[in-house]
Amino acid sequence: MSKDKEKSRIEQLRNLLHHHNYQYYVLAQPEISDFEYDQLLKELIELEDNNPDLFDPNSPSQRVGNDINEEFNQVKHKYPMLSLGNTYSKEEVGEFESRIKKSLPDTDIEYVCELKYDGVAIGLTYKDGLLTQAVTRGDGVQGDDVTNNVKTIKSIPLKLKSESYPDEFEIRGEILYPHDGFERLNKDREANGEPLFANPRNAASGTLKMKKSSVVAKRPLDCFLYFVLGETLPFKSHYENLTAAKSWGFKVPEHIKKCNSVDEIFDFINYWDTERQNLPFDIDGVVIKVNSHKQQKDLGFTAKSPRWAISYKFQAEQAKTKLLSIDYQVGRTGAITPVANLEPVLLAGTTVKRASLHNSDQIELLDIRINDFVYVEKGGEIIPKIVGIDKDLRTAQSKAVDYIIKCPECNTELIRVEGEAKHYCPNDTGCPPQIKGRIEHFISRRAMNIGAAEATVETLVDKGLIHDIGDLYFLTKEDLLSLERFAEKSASNLIDSIQKSTEVPFPRVLYALGIRFVGETVAKTIAVELKSLEKIQQASIDQLTEIHEIGERIASSVVAFFNNEINLKVIDKLKISGIQLEIQEDELQVENKLEGKTFVISGTFEKYSRDELKELITKFGGKNTGSISAKTNYLLAGENIGPSKLDKVKKLNIPIISEEDFIQMIE
Repeated sequence: MSKDKEKSRIEQLRNLLHHHNYQYYVLAQPEISDFEYDQLLKELIELEDNNPDLFDPNSPSQRVGNDINEEFNQVKHKYPMLSLGNTYSKEEVGEFESRIKKSLPDTDIEYVCELKYDGVAIGLTYKDGLLTQAVTRGDGVQGDDVTNNVKTIKSIPLKLKSESYPDEFEIRGEILYPHDGFERLNKDREANGEPLFANPRNAASGTLKMKKSSVVAKRPLDCFLYFVLGETLPFKSHYENLTAAKSWGFKVPEHIKKCNSVDEIFDFINYWDTERQNLPFDIDGVVIKVNSHKQQKDLGFTAKSPRWAISYKFQAEQAKTKLLSIDYQVGRTGAITPVANLEPVLLAGTTVKRASLHNSDQIELLDIRINDFVYVEKGGEIIPKIVGIDKDLRTAQSKAVDYIIKCPECNTELIRVEGEAKHYCPNDTGCPPQIKGRIEHFISRRAMNIGAAEATVETLVDKGLIHDIGDLYFLTKEDLLSLERFAEKSASNLIDSIQKSTEVPFPRVLYALGIRFVGETVAKTIAVELKSLEKIQQASIDQLTEIHEIGERIASSVVAFFNNEINLKVIDKLKISGIQLEIQEDELQVENKLEGKTFVISGTFEKYSRDELKELITKFGGKNTGSISAKTNYLLAGENIGPSKLDKVKKLNIPIISEEDFIQMIE
């Protein structure tokens, strides 16, 4: 390769890796596999080594990666939190051992093999047996302070249970989503009209970066701890300190093995390459560490990783098959998802016939074409995904895929909202899958809890008995008896279930309407604040964004929903039906001691969580907002208060009260 071509390739690789870093660390929406990323990075490093005059301090090769979210306070790591070098072959593991022996001649080396968890790296600092700080890896030098979110994870001890721990130390590990919790999360997001997480790792990353710790607390995150650091550790080896940490109350993995040779290391690797399918969480490889702390210190570090540890990464299971066609599915919110139809192929024990293509960007990135031979991978996906193409088998007649421009169900021209990956069908009131999906959402257990199956909804719509959610309340037993599979009892049961739904509280009714971006929590927040559907209909974007945790995207969606004439006609039917369209005051306010007072809450508290404080403010007649303004009466301040809020209340001369002050106000 000529000098000019090498320079061009370096620039191309840098741009490509910057793009994938952003997709992975910022958006949590990876577009390529870890293996593909590592191969691109390896190629870049080799080219840069051959061309030192083209050095760039901002090259992707010069950093560990970045998952920093600027909304969180940045904390510098006491001990650099570097990444491990990756290997994919037995030969490379052998080279690692040879380098160790060359650096430590005539010395017995003991290794520790551990599972490589596919989650989010975290560093936990404990002082006097208490959790004081939790920081993400970030760029290896500094990371996000996510202490409040981490404290909600039940497998992480807030207080250690024995007295043998050091006065101060750090323990590192991986926060992850178990498979069953991840599946429940995606079902909930689908019901709320939110995009699904691609895999448990992305879900864990997205959850950990949420600003609302009360939401984090409802998600079943887990954490395995695997590395102890400190000045006064009880033992001089990694394995023994981990064993001690288990007695302190930490969830230290049981799948750890001490090894003395490459053969023993590969016995461990080979076992888990197969057995990982039976784990209730994702792993993507095995980590190999030198056990002795003295030997670790002697071996030292490179600029980016320790010389005494390496990770062996499993290749995600793949299969090659032919792409026959592409279907375009329309979701409840109108989101279009392209799905590949494949020649059936066996993958990870199941026959795969379909694979997700996610969106038009993914199709373009892969340059995928009908009749291509494609590589399909499971890798934590609910639906298998296509990760590559065998272009050597591509025919000369193949043509690039033209992404659809009209809805496949109602022929409406698709739109694409700025900043979103998917195309949407805007015909939300006339597109059959959206109509059926909205009705299915409305009757779901966590919404109106009407006992009808998906097939029943489809039949009712197809037969013209209902056209929207409002029509459910005008169904008669005779209507149902005219349908196949309905008898006297089943018809009576459905009518009774519809009637009983009129007792469902208003926050669930608001959620059931299926307004985009309005899930259960948001619906309750808006319902409690504005009290009735009528007031919500009349609210402006500015009024809605005044509500704590309601941003412009949600507010705009709510206003757009109530500006739609078809939606208003549906609401008129619901008003006639007798369902609950306002909150009962006795459910919300026990006294009016805080009536007319507006509070902003900031910081962490001892006796109550922030959500509990918000409930108390509401129950005693006060109002919560998320931002300081001239209308704010009090800043309810705990520890670690945000500096920007503190500056603003001082400028506006707004009183600052403590948790104790607040308790006295309501007693």
